[in-house]
Amino acid sequence: MVVFVLNNCLRIKLTFLFFLIAISGQAQQNYSIMARVVDNNNTPLEAVTVKIVGTPKSATTDSNGLFRLSVTHAGSFTIELTNVGFIAQKQSILAQSADKVDIENIILQRDARQMEVVEVDGRSETRQLKEQGFAVNAIDTRKLANTTADLNEVLNRSTGVKVRQQGGMGSDFEFSVNGLSGSAVKFFIDGVPLDIMGSAMALNNIPVNLADRIEVYKGVAPIELGSDALGGAVNIVTNKSVSNYLDFSHSYGSFQSNQSALNTQYVHQPTGIVFKASGFFNYSKNNYMMHDVETVEDNAFVLRDVPRFNDRYRSAMGRFEVGLVNKSWADAFFIGIGYTDFDKQVQTGVRQSIVYGHVTRDGNAKALNLRYSKTGLLQDKLDLSLFANYAKDYSVVADTVLRSYRWDGSYMEGNSETGSFGLSTVDRPRIFTRANVNYRLFENHKLSLNYTLDQIENNAYNAYYMDEDEMPGKLGKHIVGLGYQHELFGRWTNTFMAKYYGLATEKKQYDYAVQGMVNVSDYNGYYGYGIASVYKLMSGAGIKASYENTYRLQDVNEMFGDGFQIFNNLELKPEASQNVNLGLFYGLQSGKHDWFVEALGTYRNVKDFISPNQYANNMIQYQNLTNSLVRGVEGEVRYVYGNWLSAVVNLTYQQAIDNTKYQKNNPDNGISSTYKSEIPNRPWLFGNFDLGLSKNSFLHQDDRLQFNLMTHFTQWYYRSWANISTQNSTEIIPRQLIHSAIVSYATQGGRYNVSFECRNLTNELAFDNFRLQRPGRAFYVKLRYALLQK
Repeated sequence: MVVFVLNNCLRIKLTFLFFLIAISGQAQQNYSIMARVVDNNNTPLEAVTVKIVGTPKSATTDSNGLFRLSVTHAGSFTIELTNVGFIAQKQSILAQSADKVDIENIILQRDARQMEVVEVDGRSETRQLKEQGFAVNAIDTRKLANTTADLNEVLNRSTGVKVRQQGGMGSDFEFSVNGLSGSAVKFFIDGVPLDIMGSAMALNNIPVNLADRIEVYKGVAPIELGSDALGGAVNIVTNKSVSNYLDFSHSYGSFQSNQSALNTQYVHQPTGIVFKASGFFNYSKNNYMMHDVETVEDNAFVLRDVPRFNDRYRSAMGRFEVGLVNKSWADAFFIGIGYTDFDKQVQTGVRQSIVYGHVTRDGNAKALNLRYSKTGLLQDKLDLSLFANYAKDYSVVADTVLRSYRWDGSYMEGNSETGSFGLSTVDRPRIFTRANVNYRLFENHKLSLNYTLDQIENNAYNAYYMDEDEMPGKLGKHIVGLGYQHELFGRWTNTFMAKYYGLATEKKQYDYAVQGMVNVSDYNGYYGYGIASVYKLMSGAGIKASYENTYRLQDVNEMFGDGFQIFNNLELKPEASQNVNLGLFYGLQSGKHDWFVEALGTYRNVKDFISPNQYANNMIQYQNLTNSLVRGVEGEVRYVYGNWLSAVVNLTYQQAIDNTKYQKNNPDNGISSTYKSEIPNRPWLFGNFDLGLSKNSFLHQDDRLQFNLMTHFTQWYYRSWANISTQNSTEIIPRQLIHSAIVSYATQGGRYNVSFECRNLTNELAFDNFRLQRPGRAFYVKLRYALLQK
């Protein structure tokens, strides 16, 4: 109880700090820098980046070419203006009182050489991220906005990442980064944990239109994320422009699949008031064909091809934010609400021989959040950002039919399908707060501080028999990160990190000594550290390395169970890992040719790995039973020629070894028979190839035709331990080579878009997690309308 009282105190302190900053900011006189940016023909230029030299303050011009930057005092400032296809320009401009601003025009000169290679921008945001000390994949999803792919499919094409789904749209999936998966990999949207928005907010149902960029940090992640991401972190970055835009799309395809997405923003420039809204809707029957599965004919088992019959999926999400930007007291201040909802039928268990006919899972989540950011405090040395969120996530698994199903839909009367009859309900209120502070000591030296509080209350019960959880639990994570970054000689950048991981637990349990319920609480703390370093050998080329001694704290399912098939274990310890990355990169631009090559070696030594184990009556319990050693190498080559050809090829090799010497980590049990053996059900060799061809001014001056051919390769791998498997048995997941193609057409500068996509062109028999069949050949069409998009 003491721990959670302290949590409340910390939240009060954060709220009080924000209040002081807001009040002090309001007391200041408001001044602004404002102008209109045009070209030589006096045409307003949109999406020009305007930065105050020597500070982190920046803005982008809107559709009228206007920008506004708030400053704390009057006087002359030097601004730098940059935009692809134009010559970078610096000039002085006077700050004026916010209520009396004269708007002047600033003329940018076109750069003819850059206009020829407008899409060969070697210093893009994604390229800059790849040249940092962290091992990171950076994917510009704006180029993929016309595809029907979800974020899982996009990420599955990048190096070191393997996504394995149990079926079609909305199915459960395993996301792996360099061989580590499950809760070891954390997901974020704009630096905030994705799961605080509810169970429906997962990578496999977020349309690509809602993201501008995706960052995949491998093993070592920046402290700003404030997470125990032992295996890596995925950060979805959304549109941050301060301009009006509207992006709406709808797609329809095989298996009665429908996907809609909306992303819009309105900015009232005179006041700085911003309205933002985004959402999606997904639906699919997922009734694709299952090949060579067991059915019954004439009282005998035969192999037939039959469609899936209990796999319908629906999900929806809506978010709305209102706030202010570019004020003297805040760069951004927003209040937002969100709602997610999902309803899915469950067709199979972990193996496709386990067939369900009436099992369903549904739920919803509601969230309220506040975010605030301000740069340039304390004489342009201090940057501050705060985020707070309250959410309530609710889900139910319904298993109320006493039957045993087969693939043809026939059944026998018997026990419940999953072994857990009833309405397994989970209700989880959650409080999340995060604060980030950056302080520039002097030029090229910066301190960073992060504090994250994540508190979840777990209520898991069978609503068929009871109305509430009689033994609820609470889990609170305190994560503190301290970072120091410096740059030497203009070439060498180091980031040093120290972290503290605190875990507070509280659960009501029955105490036989007192013959009643008592609260059992505990608190444990752990320390981690790391470094990320990059040395630029020359322009566009360098070597980078990172290391971290890190922890992954237990999550709420592992500690308290889910009221369905997971039994609680309050004795769990956190996972610990030594993570090492060593990489090289080289970029070369010559005329219209643009090359980028990168290679990375990875090492992960994980102790006390948390893994599910059979407990009783079809239930599992998470235990610290295994250690693992994962080593790998990966590489990628990218080539772009002008604005009409692009090619990407990547390959990943990784080896995951069971490093548990004794059975159940207990010397009394003897040496484990799988010690030093490769861990099963782990792809060890996979890669991708993507070829893109495009033609501007195809039918009209402002249109574009594009064709992409994508190939994904996965080498065969064992489903179970190699010493009990043979390459001729069903314990082998076979080699797979899957091709997909997309043709898209855009007109009026990208305002109107239509695309046609075919996945699994050759209709290969595709398998994934534990040899579960994936959909065969499928066709999709997508219509998209984008207005004033950056």
